[in-house]
Amino acid sequence: MSDAAGRPDFMAIAFAEAEAAAARGEVPIGAVLAADGKVLAQAGNRNRELADPTAHAELLVIRAAAAAAGAERLSGSDLYVTLEPCTMCSAAISFARLRRLYFGAPDDKGGAVVSGVRFFGQPTCHHAPEVYAGFSEQRAATLLRDFFAVRRGIGR
Repeated sequence: MSDAAGRPDFMAIAFAEAEAAAARGEVPIGAVLAADGKVLAQAGNRNRELADPTAHAELLVIRAAAAAAGAERLSGSDLYVTLEPCTMCSAAISFARLRRLYFGAPDDKGGAVVSGVRFFGQPTCHHAPEVYAGFSEQRAATLLRDFFAVRRGIGR
């Protein structure tokens, strides 16, 4: 998936991961970690598959990229995710020292960046990335809304 100039479209890749997660019965959230115009890692949620409450897409890509780099800090890396990260994922983003965070839909209930605790604005936050919200927000919100409507038996 590339843009018109042939560069990777990181948010499109994140959406493909979210759709793959939905097909596996997971909450449809996808993430991509990139640096220097290249994908370092990509994943969708795998909480159910791995029986792991921490297997959020954001944590999976941070873990994979850190393992590949052999380092716990991923300075200069950018995270693209379809939904606003929760507190757990925001802490991992901070500890990994990610440069930028791009996300789709806000999460009024569980988000921790522009919603809820606003983790990066807390005095105890070690590092705050640049934050860019609202990328393909409507598409992200619709993907989640449709997924949960089907799960609740009120499919569209």
